[in-house]
Amino acid sequence: MPFRSNIRTLVVAFSLIGGVASGHAADVDDQPVKAAPKPAAPVPFFFVNDNRLTYAYMPNGTDPGVTASTAKQAYAFTHFDAWQYGTNLINLALYKSDHNDPAAPCAPGGGVGCAGASDFYGYIRSTFGFNQIFDTTAFTVGPLRNISFEVGVDAGVENNPLSPAKRSGVVGLLFAFDLPYKGFFNVSPLYYKETNHSAFLPAPSDGTLDFRGTWALETNYYMDLGFLPQNMQFWSISVRAAWYGPKGPGTSVPGTLDRKIEFNSEPIRLTLDASKAVWGDKYSHFVDVWVAYRYWKNKFGLDNNLSPSCIGKFAGSCVESTLYSGVTVKF
Repeated sequence: MPFRSNIRTLVVAFSLIGGVASGHAADVDDQPVKAAPKPAAPVPFFFVNDNRLTYAYMPNGTDPGVTASTAKQAYAFTHFDAWQYGTNLINLALYKSDHNDPAAPCAPGGGVGCAGASDFYGYIRSTFGFNQIFDTTAFTVGPLRNISFEVGVDAGVENNPLSPAKRSGVVGLLFAFDLPYKGFFNVSPLYYKETNHSAFLPAPSDGTLDFRGTWALETNYYMDLGFLPQNMQFWSISVRAAWYGPKGPGTSVPGTLDRKIEFNSEPIRLTLDASKAVWGDKYSHFVDVWVAYRYWKNKFGLDNNLSPSCIGKFAGSCVESTLYSGVTVKF
C-alpha cells in the first residue's frame, strides 16, 4: 500500500482585474504621448504546480506471510496541480525493506545474507469540481466548499517470492470542507476494483487474482496550528484514513478465505515547517520535517485473526502499527 505521503491541498481564487481609461476633450498637442499598454500575461494552465521529494524511515513495518517486523526506508515523489476544473495528485514511492523481508529468490525467513525486498507503489487521484464545471456556487454551502467527481488508479509491484502486482481503480465523489486556520477536511465515498498477482497459485492459473468490486471511503484532514503564538506558527497537523470493503477471495485456490474490511490510516502527523522557522514566511513549506504514527489493520484485506498469512509463525504480520518520521523538500 502506498507510503501514503499527505500533501497540503492548495485552493486558489483566480480573478482578472481590468481597468478602463478615461479622457477629456483637449487639443492633441496638449497631451503627452502614451505608450501602448502591455498585453496581459497569459493565464497559466495550472494555477498550482507543486512538486516534492520525501525520505522517510519506518522502524517497524510488516509484510503479511513474511514478517511482523521489518525496517523500511521510503523514497517518494509527490506532484499536485490545480487547473480550471479540478486537481490532480500523483504519488510515486519506493519502499526498501531490511533482510527480515527478503527479496526473491530468498524465501521468507531467509534472514542475514538476503537483500531486502523493494516495493514500488504509485497512485493518482483526479477531481473535477461541480462548481467549476457548471459555473455555479450551488455546491458551496456553509463549510462545504465543493463537491467533485473523483477518479483514480493505483499500481504496485514487489520483488519478493509472492511477486505481487497490484492494479486497482476508484471512482466516486469528493466532498471538500473548509476548516479554521487554513484547514480542510475531504471525504470520498468510492467504488473500488482490484486485480493482483500471486506466484503461489497452482497451474493452470497464471497467478492473476481478480477481486470483485467493493466500496471504499478515503478521508484527509489538514490544519495549521494557527492558535499558537505568532512566533511559533510553523506547526501543522494532518490525518488520513481509508477503509476498503470486503472484495472476496479473488480467483484463488478453492476454500481461500474472503478478504475483510481493510483499514489503512495515519491517525496523526505533526509537521514542522522548518524552512519557515529558519528563513521566514517567504520559504514556507520548502523543507518540512515530520513525525507520524501509522496503523494498518487487515493489511491487503487479509483477515488478521484467521488468514494463514497472519497467524502462527506469521502472527502480527497483517497489522502495521509504527511511529515513523521523514523530511519533505519542495522544488
